Amino acid sequence: MTLLFWFFALLLLYIYIGYPLLARHLATSRPRPIARSEALPKVTILTAAFNEAKEIEQTIRNKMALDYPAELLEMIVISDESEDGTDEIVQRLAAESPIALRLIRQSPRQGKTAALNLAVPEASGEILLFADANSLYAPDALRRLVANFGDPHVGYVTGQMLYTNPDGSLVGDGCSGYMRFENKLRSWESAFGSIVGVDGGVDAMRRAIYRPMRADQLPDFVQPLQVVAQGYRVVYEPQAVLQEHTLTDAGREYRMRVRVALRALWAMWDMRELFNPLRHGLFAWQLLSHKLLRYLAFVPLIGVLLSNLALLAAPFYKLTLACQLLFYIAAYLGWRKGSAEAPALVTVPYYFTLINWACAEAAWMFVQGKKIALWKPREG
Repeated sequence: MTLLFWFFALLLLYIYIGYPLLARHLATSRPRPIARSEALPKVTILTAAFNEAKEIEQTIRNKMALDYPAELLEMIVISDESEDGTDEIVQRLAAESPIALRLIRQSPRQGKTAALNLAVPEASGEILLFADANSLYAPDALRRLVANFGDPHVGYVTGQMLYTNPDGSLVGDGCSGYMRFENKLRSWESAFGSIVGVDGGVDAMRRAIYRPMRADQLPDFVQPLQVVAQGYRVVYEPQAVLQEHTLTDAGREYRMRVRVALRALWAMWDMRELFNPLRHGLFAWQLLSHKLLRYLAFVPLIGVLLSNLALLAAPFYKLTLACQLLFYIAAYLGWRKGSAEAPALVTVPYYFTLINWACAEAAWMFVQGKKIALWKPREG
């Protein structure tokens, strides 16, 4: 049982500390600089929307205000059979928009991935920009993104997502802390090769290498993997900033995390050839370490707790159990607090536990063969 405890403990240390440290080492020891350019290609912004009447006007006006030549910009909103007036808002704004703006209605409702597949053939831009219906960009975000396409080896670029309160102020909760950790890891991965995961709300790619996906596939995960499979890099641009409101309701955040985790597991299954190190080298190790093991981290978390219970005769293991219990008590307090302004001492354990519990449910659904095809807004 001692060996089992240390196996699970060391695996957790590798997932959350060991792999990031190795990624940082590679970023400094074998960097691959990106040859950025100031050239401005034509860009098509694609936004899938289902009942986004509360958000869509602010989002569209945000894109109209981007620091980018209007003649080199177009926006296509794909309404996934919206019923709340989203379509009428888009059509009204199209009449006054300084950029080319049009609506495509998808009917019957088929989800975000099918919506993107429908719109891409209609896009005239050399670069596709994927923007969520509630995503607000910094004015220079697009210029920052497209500069990376000056490097012919770059096929996909993702920016930095910042979570804010409804009043626009930055939050300090577990969700925001988690994203800071992810963004730092992405910056290291980008420095030596390709990143493994993207945000999905501030992403751009070359239109020529877009590949249609099945409706049940997660575009934020599958499309970047397809780009890597074609031999291009997927890189992180921290200066391209997106703001989204954080979720303060545990139930909605949890359901969103289950959906994302389930579709990510299916994406890795669909693209499982990328796990072959003989063909994909370092990226196979990255995909295993950063994504698969991370999504399955609930297994060693349960394992280290259960094996610890069988080792209580030794004082050291009483201490390790006490540390684990204190962590989960803090997570419970974070859940009860339920505020974006709560201290990190409770919100970080809470969010860590929420994510791993969601991954456990998603893994069980994956084993049962369940899939989620219909896209839903992030608020659940």
